[in-house]
Amino acid sequence: MSANRAAEATRDEAAIPYRGEQPFGMVDDLVVPGALDLDGDERFWVPQSKDVSFKPLVLSVSQGYFVNVLRVRKNGILSRHRHAGPVHATVLRGRWHYLEHSWWAEEGSYAFEPPGDIHTLEIPDDVEGMATLFHVTGAYIYVDPDGNPTGVEDVFTKIENARAHYERVGLGASYVEQFIR
Repeated sequence: MSANRAAEATRDEAAIPYRGEQPFGMVDDLVVPGALDLDGDERFWVPQSKDVSFKPLVLSVSQGYFVNVLRVRKNGILSRHRHAGPVHATVLRGRWHYLEHSWWAEEGSYAFEPPGDIHTLEIPDDVEGMATLFHVTGAYIYVDPDGNPTGVEDVFTKIENARAHYERVGLGASYVEQFIR
């Protein structure tokens, strides 16, 4: 076989889908249409308080993490919390910072927050809100100014809140199940 024919055969074979079995126990892929649509259907946004809501993308009960877009429609102090695991954040709209740090997370920025970090999230007065894609492993442990726990948020509380919200808005409590892996 000539080199050209061998190259053609390789290209033709590259276009053939995998014919084998997927690994046992593998979970389904997940694609969330409109994941970054920040102003779309309000029913997809789960309220956490009057001006704070989240849109779940992945709720991993098997690995203890969640990925969501957090949308805040106000300025001021949002929360003080400690991270039980690492957090990755990509700012989609607005800007924010932590009172305990000198850096600012601005639109288009990426931030890594290490496990154990305690900080107080503030949206400055000149910003009407923010939207940030967060990948959170473990939990947020809400704390008072001295570090005493006042509440916890994790993948399981996210699921509970989403189930109740989706039931209230007519999507049905089971709507959240598409995000669970």
